[in-house]
Amino acid sequence: MRGETARQMMGQLPRVRTAPSRPFQHAGVDYAGPFTLKTWSGRSPRTYKAYLIVFVCFATSACHLELATDYSTEGFVAAYRRFAGRRGACSPIRSDCGTNLVGADAELKRLFSAASREFTDLRNLLASDGTEWQFNPPSAPHFGGKWEAAVKSAKFHIKRVVGETWLTYEEFSTVLAQIEGLINSRPLCPLSDDPLDVSALTPVIF
Repeated sequence: MRGETARQMMGQLPRVRTAPSRPFQHAGVDYAGPFTLKTWSGRSPRTYKAYLIVFVCFATSACHLELATDYSTEGFVAAYRRFAGRRGACSPIRSDCGTNLVGADAELKRLFSAASREFTDLRNLLASDGTEWQFNPPSAPHFGGKWEAAVKSAKFHIKRVVGETWLTYEEFSTVLAQIEGLINSRPLCPLSDDPLDVSALTPVIF
């Protein structure tokens, strides 16, 4: 009854999480999936796997969702360029190490391994846009809590909206755009101390 509860010492937030910056100047990325898509909406469609790529802004907590059809370098570069074309290029972009990508297969681990030829090509392509790729320390998944929370939120809505239904690429992209808008409309903090003011600061404002 008189036992003292443990008090976890919390570290300071990284500077990129607290310093003012434009949205998605500092971002993290993670994969989720796979999800089953169908080639057409008619009878007896063929199916294939697709993967969700989640970009999350460190300063504003805004999310950007992209859909990729494979684990290749070209697939990620195409998704990143769609992201950068709408949100702007990142200065540094962060992700887990290849061994920390939970639920990923050998191909994804090889793609994100710092020693692989694919990652070298990918890093050189991103460097031409002024983007530097940074890895979290090995065996430290808690460093990626920001994008893991975004993945959890996205999968929460996908599971309840889509369920086990097979969608086409166009239909799934539309659902992702709506989920992205929903996630970016969540309140972060009130805009004033007035109890009658019910407006809140949201990531979409940025």
